[in-house]
Formats: sequence, structure tokens, C-alpha cells
Amino acid sequence: RVDPVTVFGLSEMRSDQLVKTVAVVVVIWLLYLVMGRLAQRSVARFVERGGEHGSRAITLWSMLKRLVLLVLLVTAVLTVAAIWEIPQGPFLAVGSAVGVAVGFGAQDLVRDVISGFFILAEDQFHIGDVVRIADVAGAVEDIRPRVTVLRDLDGNVHYVPNGQIKVASNLTQQFAQVVLDVGIGYRVDVDRALEVLGAVLEEMRTDDRWGPLFIEAPQVLGVDQLADSAVVLRAVVKVDADQRWNVRREALRRVKNRFDAEGIEIPYPHLTVYRGD
Repeated sequence: RVDPVTVFGLSEMRSDQLVKTVAVVVVIWLLYLVMGRLAQRSVARFVERGGEHGSRAITLWSMLKRLVLLVLLVTAVLTVAAIWEIPQGPFLAVGSAVGVAVGFGAQDLVRDVISGFFILAEDQFHIGDVVRIADVAGAVEDIRPRVTVLRDLDGNVHYVPNGQIKVASNLTQQFAQVVLDVGIGYRVDVDRALEVLGAVLEEMRTDDRWGPLFIEAPQVLGVDQLADSAVVLRAVVKVDADQRWNVRREALRRVKNRFDAEGIEIPYPHLTVYRGD
């Protein structure tokens, strides 16, 4: 025969444990929401300032929110286990054994996570930057603890393990230099061609649309190479990093049109066939 006092005591204890469990879950969830809201406001402030501060804030929060969620979940599980008086010794022992076994087989995973931490700590690149890493180039869409997600110009998504990033080339950090190599025919007056090239780039710098993208005045360096079928002229333009490709395409278009109008030949490889004498 069951003692009613014992049953009532167990029922009351279970109710108390259930209330505490619900309270822990609610507190953890509210804590995550509050931290997320505060982090979003901080990120929004950095984004309003513009520049690299906004990009770095977005990148840091994209990784930290996963770590915060993991820590809160582990805390919630351990707290609930303590409330229900579940022995944690066996779980810790099994977890330690599994951790040692996984540690030997997950060296690449640990290396990827550590490399991802140093990528953020050293501020190598942000979300939105265009980079070249592990023989893959594209825009950074996400930096996760284990992988960096890139999307190339064709729209393909690449997942690059952070541990495989030996050299990271950031193509959109601070500024970029557009190098223009333009070939002219050997019979063309080189000095005149250099003058026309400089005039085209200077007109582009004073243009209302393209001028604000220039950081410094364009530099015409001169003759860079005497190639097989052309004299190669070189010019350098320092511009905003994100606009390097647009500026290059527009500059080449203007140079081609101006050289055609001035009668300056832009040669191309060709073959002349003689028949007889």
C-alpha cells in the first residue's frame, strides 16, 4: 500500500522540478534574444559608420552568435540535468573518452576552427570582401568556425575549410590599383600615344560619375614592354577597392574609342601571306 504522504511529496517535488526546468528554458531563451537584439543594434551602428568597421562587425557577429547559442544550450542541458538530479559522472566519463577518440580523428576539424578564429582576430577579410583563397576566388558570404563560404562570379558557392587557407588575397581592402596595359603599333608616335592615354584617364577622373571613385590622380608610367607585335604602354589608377573592375572596363572602353578617333593603332597578332615575289 502506497503512503499518500509519499505520493504527495513526490508529486510536489516533480512539479517543483518541472517549474524550474521551464524557468531555465525561458531564461536561456530570453537571454539569447536580448543578447541578439543588443548585438544587432551594435552592428547596425557600425554599419551606419560605414567602411571596414561595419563589415568587421557583421563578420564577428556571424560567428559569435553560433558560439553563444552553443554555450547557452550546454548551460541549459547541464542545469536541467542538475535540477532533475541526473548523475553527470557517467556522462562526463563517456564524454571524456569520446572526446579523446574524436580528438585523434578530428585534427583537421580543430585546425579549421583555430584558423577561423585567427582569420577574425587578425581581420584578414570580412563578409562582402572579394578574396582569393585556396585557389578559389569570390565574394565572402559567410565565415563559419570551420569553413569560409565564397560565391564566385558565375554564382557558384564554394565552401573552403579554414585550415586550408595558407595565403589569403583580399582584393577589396582599403584601395586597389588598376593597371592598364595598352598596346600600340610600332609605327605610332609613342610620345603622342602616351599623351592621349593620360588625357583620357584625366578626363575620366574629372567625370561626375567616375571621378569620386579615384583616390589619386592617374599615373602614366610610360613604355612597359616592346612586345612581338606591339609597344605596350602602362598606366596605373588608384581607386576604391570595390570598384576596381568597373573602373578598368570603363577606362579600356574610353581608351579604345579615343585611340580610334586619333588614328592610333592598337595592333593584334596577324599573319601576312605572300604569293610569288
